[in-house]
Amino acid sequence: MEAAQKFDVAQSEEYRQAPHNVEAEQALLGAILVNNEAFDRVSDFLLAEHFYEQVHADIYSVCTKIIRSGKRATPITVKTFLPDDLTPEFSMTQYLARLAADATTIINAADYGQTIYDLAIRRKLIVVGETLANEAYTADFDSPPSLQIENTEKALFELAEKGRSDGGFVDFSAALREAVNMAGEAYRRDGSLSGLATGLLDMDQKMGGLQRSDLIILAARPAMGKTSLATNIAFNIAKAYEPEVLPDGTIKPANGGVVAFFSLEMSAEQLATRILAEQSGISSSDIRRGKIHESQFSKLVEASNIMAKAPLFIDDTGGLAISQLAARARRLKRQKGVDLLIVDYLQLLSGSSKSQANRVQELTEITTSLKALAKELDVPIIALSQLSRQVEARDDKRPQLADLRESGSIEQDADVVLFVYREEYYLKGKMPQENTPEFFEWQAKMNEVEGRAEVIISKQRHGPTGTVQLHFNANLTRFGNLAKDEYLPEQLD
Repeated sequence: MEAAQKFDVAQSEEYRQAPHNVEAEQALLGAILVNNEAFDRVSDFLLAEHFYEQVHADIYSVCTKIIRSGKRATPITVKTFLPDDLTPEFSMTQYLARLAADATTIINAADYGQTIYDLAIRRKLIVVGETLANEAYTADFDSPPSLQIENTEKALFELAEKGRSDGGFVDFSAALREAVNMAGEAYRRDGSLSGLATGLLDMDQKMGGLQRSDLIILAARPAMGKTSLATNIAFNIAKAYEPEVLPDGTIKPANGGVVAFFSLEMSAEQLATRILAEQSGISSSDIRRGKIHESQFSKLVEASNIMAKAPLFIDDTGGLAISQLAARARRLKRQKGVDLLIVDYLQLLSGSSKSQANRVQELTEITTSLKALAKELDVPIIALSQLSRQVEARDDKRPQLADLRESGSIEQDADVVLFVYREEYYLKGKMPQENTPEFFEWQAKMNEVEGRAEVIISKQRHGPTGTVQLHFNANLTRFGNLAKDEYLPEQLD
């Protein structure tokens, strides 16, 4: 009886159509057919797939191709590329003529286009909601709630960012425009870099900055300073952030960027202490133990005030799964915007499978997912990685790509592979007995390498490989630009 009553209620409800506005679609198409300038007002955001009526989508698609080929779209030129049998009452020729005849002005073209676009997004939201509800009802063993949440967040993110929930082929002319725009941005940006400037000049010159959608692996043995280098880069980029408001109201960085730092090993407080030491010039160990005097404390306050303004977000949750990391990154991108993502470090992430039977396969899933996330968010991702102990067995302890081979597809998925190497660290442990010829030779070598670090670019899809020399201050955990010999003052005889 109760089921029958529910059925009666459902029958009594008014049938709901998907949201659409045929009149707005007709008005916009008519305006375009009369004056092609109307197309220019909507072409940067409106696609054929956003139209509700298929015939209107076909007409808009033909207009797009004709106008972008440098020709004029009119009822006469458009009908050539469309079937003429529209309905028994109307031919395509008659319908196009009616659209043009009913058009009055192009002033409202942008408003019509925005209405069509917004309704298309609402229709896609309905699809996302229905998919979520249907999957929640089925409760398949292979589809746990966490996976459903992740898939829904991903779909919502794609809608929020691009207004489309599916991929597909991109016209080469569109890709070409993106390449030209990137070159233009590099020309206007400080340092003329196509990517994000790290603040380390020699690295930026070698790499052109950090490129969007790149997966950058930063690897080293323990105590080489890879986390310090990552935090230095993160803060340099966040500190340089200068937002630029585009004509459509969206915000993009003119310089620097918003940085998200996933710290799976260190706490947010420890990371902040490192950056505070770097910015204030006070040893991080002194800061932790409170061994500072009054003048140093004022430096700390001044540095912390500057740091507080930097758009740097830290997530120090331990034991994150790659799916959780991706969901949090999408959420932050949607809410605050993200221009750089850093993960410290790769081996502390877990894959979707809880089994540890095959760690290589799990790391392969992680690196593949990070590369996909970099493309999805259109930002560079720096993922820190530990190296195997086989480095220690060699006389020359500079890391090589072969040292990554035990870690699945890290080398294959990465666009850039960077190694950090400090000879000073290894040389310190080899001090011979004092006042011997070996000691003086060792001391001369120490003077050469003290405070120096190498960033070895072993792989770079879009540029050269090679080694960059940097300055490293262990007390402040700070990497910096190394003074060139030719810039140093000449020694007097």
